[in-house]
Amino acid sequence: MSSNGIRDKVAVVAMGCTPFGEHWGASADDLLVDAVQEALSGARGVGREEVDAYWLGTLGSGQSGLTASKPLALDYKPVTRVENYCATGSEAFRNACYAVASGAYDRVMAVGVEKLKDSGFSGLLRADAPGDGTAAELSLTAPAAFSLLDPAYCARYGVDPADMRAAMTHVAWKNHANGALNPKAQFRSGATKEQIERAPKVAGRLGVFDCSGVSDGAAAAIIVRAEDAHLYTDRPMYVKGLSLAAGPAMGAADPDYDFTTFPEVVASATDAFAQAGVTDPRSEISLAEVHDCFTPTELVLMEDLGFSERGQAWKDILDGAFERSGRLAVNPDGGLKSFGHPVGASGLRMLYECWLQFRGEAGERQLDDPTLGLTHNLGGRPGSCVSFVSVVGSRLTPR
Repeated sequence: MSSNGIRDKVAVVAMGCTPFGEHWGASADDLLVDAVQEALSGARGVGREEVDAYWLGTLGSGQSGLTASKPLALDYKPVTRVENYCATGSEAFRNACYAVASGAYDRVMAVGVEKLKDSGFSGLLRADAPGDGTAAELSLTAPAAFSLLDPAYCARYGVDPADMRAAMTHVAWKNHANGALNPKAQFRSGATKEQIERAPKVAGRLGVFDCSGVSDGAAAAIIVRAEDAHLYTDRPMYVKGLSLAAGPAMGAADPDYDFTTFPEVVASATDAFAQAGVTDPRSEISLAEVHDCFTPTELVLMEDLGFSERGQAWKDILDGAFERSGRLAVNPDGGLKSFGHPVGASGLRMLYECWLQFRGEAGERQLDDPTLGLTHNLGGRPGSCVSFVSVVGSRLTPR
């Protein structure tokens, strides 16, 4: 898998993000307006009329571009609605970036929104397309499907289940501690390791604290050509690499798949790093926002993204390697686990944290001079998913 990439051709000049959580008193329209208004207020001389085109990401909170054009009162602007499972917000961002890089538009906006709480369900609302009956894994809930990562990892690498449980607990503990410092997070309190391990079970060994939040929210980004970025802001964020990989979706039908890796993540990360010129992600990446839908997912992602050796992520996690004070800060904003997961907005929320960190505006969770960030968004389930990886930076690459 390879692509030419658009390194340093486009830049983000403003972003907005609502608090994530249970917004019973706000509609999807309200959330869209709030996120877009924050983004517009952060870019010099940019109002709705100056934005040439919009890309909207939502899984189930609207159909067509009218979902954005109506609440934003857009006058006949092109609005493209995209969907790619939980990578929907990232897909809106990817397409918006390519539109500017192609020269088709000067200024565009990517926006994502999702209202999940109003459904009355505790998980995602989704309707699977009719199939031939071979996709047996679709009969499993998402927690059940991802819970298989835990015993599979232990079996492949000879990890004591007690050590694996401790590593999963540490992921939840870390992300809740980070989210407690984030005023926009859904869950703004820490959790003790004892609380995490005693929580009611959801599937397999996954308890309530091992699962990401179900929430409402929206996020937005304004994107322009890199050479124009300083017209709109003194501190732009430059796009270094964007990669999306859709797997063959063989899932449980593939006898070689062992639930200890996401091949789609490996493919998208390899491509994104090549585009960005990253040869050693462990030393070059300053922070990573990854798709921690469940605690064992984050653990496996550390290996798929090249941050840990195979079979060693559980040790690195317990050693504190991925805490804010460790060698690589992972999910410093709390991640899906604590910030929440309104599907259409999550990918843009990850970029929002990079945006804040690069500008020195992350408050109590601010890192020391981060220069290169990674975001990772996963849609689907083990063995049948799409994966997005971006690399973004605070500076142009020297030529």
